[in-house]
Amino acid sequence: MTPFQAPTDDIRFCLDVHADIADIAKLPGYEDATPDMIAAILEEAGKFANDVVAPLNWPGDRQGAQFENGVVRTPDGYKDAYDKFVENGGNTLAFDPEFGGQGLPWSLAIGVQESWHAASMAWTLCPLLT
Repeated sequence: MTPFQAPTDDIRFCLDVHADIADIAKLPGYEDATPDMIAAILEEAGKFANDVVAPLNWPGDRQGAQFENGVVRTPDGYKDAYDKFVENGGNTLAFDPEFGGQGLPWSLAIGVQESWHAASMAWTLCPLLT
């Protein structure tokens, strides 16, 4: 099996050229979206996609989710991946800091989510439910 490689260069290109993230970062409230911050977030999101999310395809396909006695059990690795996702702030990128978010542009958050979706859509749909 070929290892997954997140398309971080392509996402960065789209953010720079099509979304014009540099101009978005000039808007009030988005001052933290500096080029260095964006690069770091994309790099870490890519690593997470490659090393944590993509390997979930195998247990996800083989085990699937199980519903037993009123409890849903996810495939091996799903819970640990979600815990890391939350720990790394993946669930807070574009949300208002007043409510625990990082206040970064939605265009960046969507680009990051694309890495995770490409790695394992089955797992990435779970955080979108909340």
